[in-house]
Amino acid sequence: MGEQFNVAEWLVDRHVAEGRGDRVAIRCEGRSMTYAELQRDIWRVQHLLAALGLDTGDRVAMVVQDDETFPAFFLGAQRSGLVPVPLSTMLKAHSLGEIIADSGARTLVLSDTFLDTVDAISAAAPSISSVVVSGPSNVKIDDEATVRWSPWSEGEGDPVEAADAADTTASTPSFWLYSSGTTGTPKGVMHRHGNVKATVDTYATKTLQISEDDRCLSVAKLFFAYGLGNSLTFPLAVGATAVLNPAPPTPALMSELIQQEKPTLFFSSPGFCAALLDTTSDPSIYDSVRATVTAGESLPANIQTRFAELAGCPVLDGIGSTELLHIFLSNTLDAQVPGSSGWVVDGYEAELRDDDDNVIVEPDTPGYLHVRCDSAASGYWERPEATDAAFRNGWVRTGDVYTRGADDSWTFLGRNNDMIKAGGIWVSPAEVESVLIEHATVREAAVVGARDEDGLEVAVAFVIPAAGTTIDPDELDAHCRDRMATFKRPRQLHIVEDFPRTATGKIKRFELRDSLASS
Repeated sequence: MGEQFNVAEWLVDRHVAEGRGDRVAIRCEGRSMTYAELQRDIWRVQHLLAALGLDTGDRVAMVVQDDETFPAFFLGAQRSGLVPVPLSTMLKAHSLGEIIADSGARTLVLSDTFLDTVDAISAAAPSISSVVVSGPSNVKIDDEATVRWSPWSEGEGDPVEAADAADTTASTPSFWLYSSGTTGTPKGVMHRHGNVKATVDTYATKTLQISEDDRCLSVAKLFFAYGLGNSLTFPLAVGATAVLNPAPPTPALMSELIQQEKPTLFFSSPGFCAALLDTTSDPSIYDSVRATVTAGESLPANIQTRFAELAGCPVLDGIGSTELLHIFLSNTLDAQVPGSSGWVVDGYEAELRDDDDNVIVEPDTPGYLHVRCDSAASGYWERPEATDAAFRNGWVRTGDVYTRGADDSWTFLGRNNDMIKAGGIWVSPAEVESVLIEHATVREAAVVGARDEDGLEVAVAFVIPAAGTTIDPDELDAHCRDRMATFKRPRQLHIVEDFPRTATGKIKRFELRDSLASS
């Protein structure tokens, strides 16, 4: 048995015990919640979950928007030795029900804005025996198995009795995150109590140099790995402040939040940075931001450079995954290479392998990215074959194709099933997209492979116009001819309003390919 460690105690109780209980842990819609108030909410959640009859290891499904309820239940469940399972608030009821059924969760916690999904979820997930609804909604609830809950308000009610923390260790099951499912049914990725601390001790501390003076604002939501670190585990680990946004992010809303809340760390995605550039934001709104972080998709060099100029701060593009919990390759505060994922984060190991699983040592040679670290998940819930394929002898096969330069910087080429072989030569979608995005009329680009009339694979581009512009296909083709080899140039161009995306904002390239096959 390892040394006792409970991630909820480490993230919250530690600060209260050391005299930092009055620091602001959470800002949400103008409200402030201190670490002491968050601790009381966590205890309240523990008492509630115990009253519902949950036992150690039971799963607690969460369909909760980004407000004070999320950290209370996520950390309260962990502090009691239960396993919270945050789910995408963007999914439809039947999809949520299927995932919850897969998890075997006994309790469902959801924001009252999703109350109309309960019946459909319960029908698809018979393991659910109790429902907790959070929020001040006046909607009448007649079901005896449904409990109302709302976050702590300063000065309300009687003192809350402290709840015991479960006797957990760093290797004890802690929480599950379901993969976004870009290529199939989402899988439950199982993380342990120690995995969070591993991401804090590496990326948050060494790359971001996060401190208690930071204020963190994230476009990405708490229900997936990137947002969970950005808006919960990173700020709470150091006694900083998380700025939560319950509403869907839009350029206008996020610009307003940056002005009002003055974050020091702004976490975005490449596509959202492009959208912010498209709205010609006032540079002065970013005066408080000391660094912008992007992940989720490869950040084109042109967007990186332009956004760094707009915001007046470093833009740190990186790559992470649900299986590895957060970013493991990243640019740094002191060095950024536009178009690159940067370098291996201190505390991680990375290597490229070929089709025969041999390690590639020659620079600039494409290979499959493998990573080894202490933040890796223990595997997929009840998916032994998928677990064996991805988790091998301490290494995680990410599914990404990369090259490593002579300076040890790493450049993303695409997912292993996104690479295009045109004229017998491998083509990186990311490389072609970076060229397309350089044109002033293109806001975003996505490149996939398709067969031409002769059955040969060629590159096909989907592009979103920049605001107030019209894309001229001939002009864009000439732009590509001037900047890339002939075999890489897109042979088809489709102008669209948006791309199909996962709940985490990643482009569903398989749907773009399918649309070509059906047209």
